[in-house]
Amino acid sequence: MMNMPNWLQQRAFLTPERTALAFYDETWTFSQLFDKASVLAGQLKAAGIKKGDYCGVLAGNRPDTVFLIHALQQIGAAAVMLNSRLAAEELAWQLQDADAVCLLYDGEHQNKAHSVTDIRSFCFTSFGKAAKENKREMFALEDICSLMYTSGTTGRPKGVKQTYGNHYASATASALNLGLHSDDAWLCAVPLFHISGYSILMKSVLYGMEVCLIEKFDPNYVNGLLQEGRVTMISVVTAMLSSMLHTLEGAYHARLRCVLLGGGPAPLPILETCQAKGIPVYQTYGMTETSSQIVTLAPEDAFRKIGSAGKPLFPCAIHIDGEDEGEIWVSGPNVTPGYLNRPDANERAFQNGWFRTGDIGRLDEEGFLYVLDRRSDLIISGGENIYPAEIESVLTGHPALLEAGVAGVPDEKWGSVPAAFYVAQSPVSKAELLHFCQEKLARFKVPAYFIEVEVLPRNAANKLLRRELARQWSERYEH
Repeated sequence: MMNMPNWLQQRAFLTPERTALAFYDETWTFSQLFDKASVLAGQLKAAGIKKGDYCGVLAGNRPDTVFLIHALQQIGAAAVMLNSRLAAEELAWQLQDADAVCLLYDGEHQNKAHSVTDIRSFCFTSFGKAAKENKREMFALEDICSLMYTSGTTGRPKGVKQTYGNHYASATASALNLGLHSDDAWLCAVPLFHISGYSILMKSVLYGMEVCLIEKFDPNYVNGLLQEGRVTMISVVTAMLSSMLHTLEGAYHARLRCVLLGGGPAPLPILETCQAKGIPVYQTYGMTETSSQIVTLAPEDAFRKIGSAGKPLFPCAIHIDGEDEGEIWVSGPNVTPGYLNRPDANERAFQNGWFRTGDIGRLDEEGFLYVLDRRSDLIISGGENIYPAEIESVLTGHPALLEAGVAGVPDEKWGSVPAAFYVAQSPVSKAELLHFCQEKLARFKVPAYFIEVEVLPRNAANKLLRRELARQWSERYEH
């Protein structure tokens, strides 16, 4: 077992007065961040949380959430990062699957947390006083640091285990690719419950880098920070970058050296606009299972290979399971050790040291990766992954429906949104189906359109052809 000094404690020792976190007009040094996390860790221990426990975290992009994430690490408890946009029923399932000992929530999510029953719940922003906890001197790289759920083609989410070693390898690989400057500051405008946001916090403590955290993404506010030279780096998805470009007047400050663009293949016009405006946008490819990015364009290739996600980060490798194009396989120390309690999924996903992503891509003659499709049926809406099978499972639970199929259709704002095609066995209104889905699904998963059909397209093996549904949509509504 490989050990490292407690990350935050070591960082507070090395650079105690360096700014660790900025939240609008407030700032905390690494020493202050360690003190906050240590006190909260003591409060968590007083509540009965111990090393090895899985604890649900339902919270927004606020400093208290950063303190909590580090506090759990001081104890050695794993943070089950919950998507706050999920419905209570979805949250309850994930907490039960993870065998979580409690749900930790902030004041903003109190009502949703209280609707999740059968689990101990604590508002971690209103704990009473407790002694500072600082007894975990070392981190074991094999220990589970965080757990994040990602949906699968079966519609049931899978808990992705992320070790301290995974996060360390991810942060190291990113620095080897993007470089590390002494004055770097990373703007975190993505959710902390996503690997993109969580990984920024890990980079911060490992690099000794400031994180500029904002509660909710606002293109005008973000543009202002980038024009002022407040930060050097930012992580975005296509929908965010698109809205930033639409409201941008003038240019960004020369201090901005990296706009890391993930969340699926980017439209060429956006990349060309960034090139014309001199915006240093680097496409990247990664997932929850790779603890963030695993393929990224190097700075010198950013404009030469527009449309490519780049080459694998230094300690990683990629393989295409096919001659010209095929499934993307990846390996590296940042790849998850596996899914929690899912031996079936692990057996399918791992093969001879490779992780099978299920995504389709190709390599050019120089070895640059081009991602063609993020899983054949996956819908990426505003950077959120939506799996049709999960929505279909909900729809077919409605007594009026015989069967249902879901496909992604184009949307100007979000890039793609789900459209539901259904065969009814008794009369039902679209408004009723909409309300039914709103009760059981996160808002971003609720179909934007409901289309009644006589029959769903299937192949000889009776498999639903979702791409045919997308084609039918195109023929009906786009011409």
